[in-house]
Amino acid sequence: MRQCMDADNLHRRLKKIIGQVQAIDRMVDEDVACEDILSQINAAKSALHRVGQVVLEGHIKHCVRDGIEHGDPDKTIESFTKAVERFANMQ
Repeated sequence: MRQCMDADNLHRRLKKIIGQVQAIDRMVDEDVACEDILSQINAAKSALHRVGQVVLEGHIKHCVRDGIEHGDPDKTIESFTKAVERFANMQ
């Protein structure tokens, strides 16, 4: 397990998102308004985006800090840039 990730927090959040997606799946077979389904999809998307924020924050607080203090600053900056780009593409 990577030290930069709060695994318990991430697992808890992901289990909630899985529950949201399963509820959306059930809504498809029920007589639920399209607008309500879309609203729930947006909520799940927002929750997943928050998981990405938690991962990125952990990367900054641990990996980037450690890389600057004890490692290769250039490699650390490159890794940080890649992580930010990937986070920004989560739309």
